[in-house]
Amino acid sequence: MDLDMKNWFSEVNALWPGQCMSLKVKKLLWEEKSKYQQICIFESESYGRVLTLDGIIQCTERDEFAYQEMISFLPLCCHPEPRKVLIVGGGDGGVAREVVKHPLVQEVYQVEIDDRVVELSKEFLPFMACGFQSPKLNLTIGDGFDFMKNHVGEFDVIITDSSDPVGPAICLFQESYFSLMKRALRPGGIVCSQGGTYWTEMKQVQDTLTHCRSQFPVAGYAISTVPTYPCGQIGYVIGSLNEATNLREPVVTFTDAELEKMQMRYYTSDVHRAAFTLPRYAANALK
Repeated sequence: MDLDMKNWFSEVNALWPGQCMSLKVKKLLWEEKSKYQQICIFESESYGRVLTLDGIIQCTERDEFAYQEMISFLPLCCHPEPRKVLIVGGGDGGVAREVVKHPLVQEVYQVEIDDRVVELSKEFLPFMACGFQSPKLNLTIGDGFDFMKNHVGEFDVIITDSSDPVGPAICLFQESYFSLMKRALRPGGIVCSQGGTYWTEMKQVQDTLTHCRSQFPVAGYAISTVPTYPCGQIGYVIGSLNEATNLREPVVTFTDAELEKMQMRYYTSDVHRAAFTLPRYAANALK
């Protein structure tokens, strides 16, 4: 991990030139080069434990729930019966933690390519990796493309929790990937992928949404705020095979008591609806 003389981690990346997110490091917990990427976990001064891959922040203890809940419950609550769910990526366990909370979900299959992310998350990020403990979950270490090729027409919802479009995650933002997900879905199925931010990656967001629209009759882009992601905002590209789906209106809703029981901290039905309301310039760019 590259630290300056005062022990600050700075996320400097070509995807968002001219800016960076910096966190003061209290203690370096682990660092290694896996078969696929550079993995680093450290204790920060103000955001708790932090996971970075190839120098890019993936999650922090303080704000990870804003991303995990939204990428999970936006598609789950747009589907009337999300019984069988596939998670591609998500080696930290956060998405699995959220998906298994949904009372209608019966089976969750997860495919993560890097076993070291899973093992290190279990050791250093137990508040997220607890998702791996659910009896609903079936974890496979392998390639998501290969997995879906061998599981055609099986899933109600597919969630892709990927890192940014660099390194091993590049292929998860292409039209071929959305086509593959489409084949792996049951009739009326829904997909949701990490979609980037329109502040610094508008072209990438446009391209990813276009790829989704090429395969799904209903597609959209929603957002949530996550302070440690670029510009404090992240997007979700969602597609449905059901032409009648209204992505803005959840078909499954929960009471405050139910949300409290599920330990939800960000997602509500009102937040779901608001997530699809974009600034005018962004809405126009993504038409």
